Amino acid sequence: MSTPFPFTAVVGQDDLRLALLLNAVSPAVGGVLVRGEKGTAKSTAVRALSALMPEVDVVSGCRFSCDPDSPDPGCPDGPHEPGAFVSRPARMVELPVGASEDRLVGALDIERALAEGVKAFEPGLLADAHRGILYVDEVNLLHDHLVDLLLDAAAMGASYVEREGVSVRHAARFLLVGTMNPEEGELRPQLLDRFGLTVEVAASREPDQRVEVVRRRLAYDDDPAAFAARWADEEAAVRARIVAARELLPSVRLGDGALRQIAATCAAFEVDGMRADIVMARTATALAAWAGRTEVLAEDVRQAALLALPHRRRRNPFDAPGLDEDKLDETLEEFGGQDEGDGDDDPDPGPGGGPGGQPEPDDAPQGDGDTAARPEAAEGGEPQPSGGTGEQSPARAAEPFRTKVLSVPGLGEGAAGRRSRARSEQGRTTGARRPRGALTKLHLAATVQAAAPHQRARGRRGPGLVVRRDDLRQAVREGHESNLVLFVVDASGSMAARQRMSAVKGAVLSLLLDAYQRRDKVGLVTFRGSAAEVALPPTSSVDAAAVRLESLPTGGRTPLAAGLLRAYEVLRVERLRDPARRPLVVVVTDGRATGGPEPVALASRAARLFAAEGTASVVVDCESGPVRLGLAGRLAGELGGTAVTLDELRADSIAGLVKDVQGSRRAA
Repeated sequence: MSTPFPFTAVVGQDDLRLALLLNAVSPAVGGVLVRGEKGTAKSTAVRALSALMPEVDVVSGCRFSCDPDSPDPGCPDGPHEPGAFVSRPARMVELPVGASEDRLVGALDIERALAEGVKAFEPGLLADAHRGILYVDEVNLLHDHLVDLLLDAAAMGASYVEREGVSVRHAARFLLVGTMNPEEGELRPQLLDRFGLTVEVAASREPDQRVEVVRRRLAYDDDPAAFAARWADEEAAVRARIVAARELLPSVRLGDGALRQIAATCAAFEVDGMRADIVMARTATALAAWAGRTEVLAEDVRQAALLALPHRRRRNPFDAPGLDEDKLDETLEEFGGQDEGDGDDDPDPGPGGGPGGQPEPDDAPQGDGDTAARPEAAEGGEPQPSGGTGEQSPARAAEPFRTKVLSVPGLGEGAAGRRSRARSEQGRTTGARRPRGALTKLHLAATVQAAAPHQRARGRRGPGLVVRRDDLRQAVREGHESNLVLFVVDASGSMAARQRMSAVKGAVLSLLLDAYQRRDKVGLVTFRGSAAEVALPPTSSVDAAAVRLESLPTGGRTPLAAGLLRAYEVLRVERLRDPARRPLVVVVTDGRATGGPEPVALASRAARLFAAEGTASVVVDCESGPVRLGLAGRLAGELGGTAVTLDELRADSIAGLVKDVQGSRRAA
């Protein structure tokens, strides 16, 4: 067994270490989500925590780690006789991102079912993690079907397995710890809320501290055992402090004053539900016990808020996490009569530019001389000719709105997601077939049905079923996949009117929000002036696309052909990297094409490249005014897709749009 890096040898990362230790003192806090850039010791610190956890007593021979003092009456290995128990270290179970559903929750023991004719349950990772730590590295990349199972177990403290004739329930209470890099995509709100605390980590910019990190890591890699021995005393001291804090925890008093501060803070930051209040109360109590006190102070409440609220106050995925510490201190002072902390740190401005990522008021002065601030002339005029070369300052996106799904027609085989229909390893079973290659998902009923007629001829004796390879049947399942949504956005002078570009950005932001919720990859191609550029290569980080969109400048000619050709090249490269992921191209333009020789004809030829390959596409028509040329609709026809106006790009209209996209594909 490899020697883990000592917890006390981790340099810096005070908030991370404190959050982990508080959960070791009081597992009821609810776990930790660690967000940060790669290479910041996230996984190292989490794995080191298991060595500090106190040992647990378990019933001898129980695969589900029942507590001998209060065994689970419904334990599949029960009922348990009192008295027989063993002590062992608390387990840290790692859930791989690519794990199967059977590996997580357990499944029928197929070998015994077929050979002995008995129903036997094989426990999964949730059973192994009971009364220990369940660690998910890159938790934001976890497939949705596994997230759903984690949510159920975390909510009920138990795992229920109903499948293939097996009905099993066992206790599953664990400390959930996840690490993630926000650049690779965000976490579903439901799972985000299940983490009691969250911390943001980043590499130190202090040279001395960075030197110490490298020095310790090199020493550990050279001789892990010797390095761990040098830190043994510090590890023992922290372990003893955890035990002492656990013993003190029941004696800690959470007074009415502290409770009032907690409630006022949660109300001031407009968090949803009551879970935040409960987590803050438990965290503040654990902080007092860790400090060796039996009374919760205002400083405990403040620290608890900084750990428990940042991920709960976010109003949408594009808001920056964090708390306004000035507001926090004002609230604590108002409801507690004490001033804890300086509150000198400014709130982290989010993509919207205001405190916490909130947009500035719509009526903020733009300046009389700002061309982009003037409305379009006569409802149809442009602030400058489409052939102009001037550049406008970026317009702020309008308020995003809820959309319905735009799906790619047909049945795909891409990565699990929530957008388009697909054959998948998860989802509902729709049939059975002979396996092509290795068997991955057994269809038990179909296998038994195939083997049953041959039992007499095979000389069956006893309860076991005589099964041969030809009898095995693979389950055919249908679920949903994620797609690559590639936005091709016209940022030319014809789109530069502030009112129009604001609406355009709001529409794209709404579709980005939908892509985030459906676990898609997104990319952003923009075109203006004389060329097109890939503003954001395909990525799972949807909020990165939102940031690029917010700062998108406008102005110049309209090289529509260049934008389409650049998008076509992006898709060509992505097909080589990920051939199973199907694309959906969303072109946001008024359909005009200017600049260079024969710009309209060139754009038409570029569009027909997408139609020839059957790429699903939608054109968002941004043309406005009483006189419309219908150029975007013509472009959609050449793409083989559907056109929709900005006004139609809202919830109920999208449903019809999806039908049009699918219908046009069937007709083709």
